[in-house]
Amino acid sequence: MISMGERMQAAGGCLTAAVGAGAGLALWSVGVQERLRRFEQSPDWSVLYAELPLMVLGGTAAALGLWALAHRVLLRRVLLRRVRSRR
Repeated sequence: MISMGERMQAAGGCLTAAVGAGAGLALWSVGVQERLRRFEQSPDWSVLYAELPLMVLGGTAAALGLWALAHRVLLRRVLLRRVRSRR
């Protein structure tokens, strides 16, 4: 059976991934009109099929990396407190 703490961790990870994807999308959208029209009159479609997915995936990966790091640091602190309280 899954405990409530595990469900909260899973929900936190999913929420973090969604926020990271949104941040990547927001960062990509800054100045998108200029990037779409890089050359004189022809649109540069690599902005849509290459840069957009990379920014969304990059934002997701960065957010999940930070979440995992924070989770590890907090978990280590909790474990150290438990060890110290048993002494």
